[in-house]
This record gives sequence, structure tokens and C-alpha cells, in this order.
Amino acid sequence: MSPRELPIIDYDSIPVGSLQHRIRSLDADEIQQLLDHERAHNDRVQVCEILENRLAELKSGAQPSGGAQDTAPVEAEDTPAGSPVDPSGSPEPMHPPRHGMAGQPGKPKADRPRQQ
Repeated sequence: MSPRELPIIDYDSIPVGSLQHRIRSLDADEIQQLLDHERAHNDRVQVCEILENRLAELKSGAQPSGGAQDTAPVEAEDTPAGSPVDPSGSPEPMHPPRHGMAGQPGKPKADRPRQQ
């Protein structure tokens, strides 16, 4: 089975930590497809255990949760004029006050006039 035919889009690139949540909406046949694919391609022990445990839950009467895996992830689109963020809107940097100067914000040494 090719990766395009799997019940989860981009299955091979999904981090192991999010796989357990992504397979909740799948039925036993779909989990078995993923397990077969995993064993034939990557054979990651942790992933096989997650899939085997979920398959056992479903065979024991658990039901798939709502949701679907048949849509591609949403990609951000390029804006026609580039980023709406402009560096001129950045706030001035805040410098902590020097010790013993309560109520006076500190300034970088380069901003202070030199004493002679």
C-alpha cells in the first residue's frame, strides 16, 4: 500500500507523540492498514505498540471518536504584499533600572552622553 492510500495523510512524517491522538478516529481496519504499513516500512517499536494497543481496544469494544483524517493539513497562503508586520511598529527596548536608581529606567551605555 502506498503512503497516499493510508487513512492518515503524511503518516510517515507524523511525530510519534501526536500519533496516538490522530488514530482515535480510525476503525480497526484502518489501524490494521497503518500497522501493516509500519511493519513493512519503518518498523518503529513504539509506533507498533501504539497501533497494536489501539487495535486491541477497538476489538474489545472501544469506538472510534469523531473526526476525520481525510483532509490535508491547512497550509498558510502567501500574502500578495508580503508580511503585514513592519519592524517600525516594534516597541522601544526596555532596559532594567540600575541598582540604586529607583524610578529611572536604565539605558544602554551607548545612549548615554560620555562624561569627560
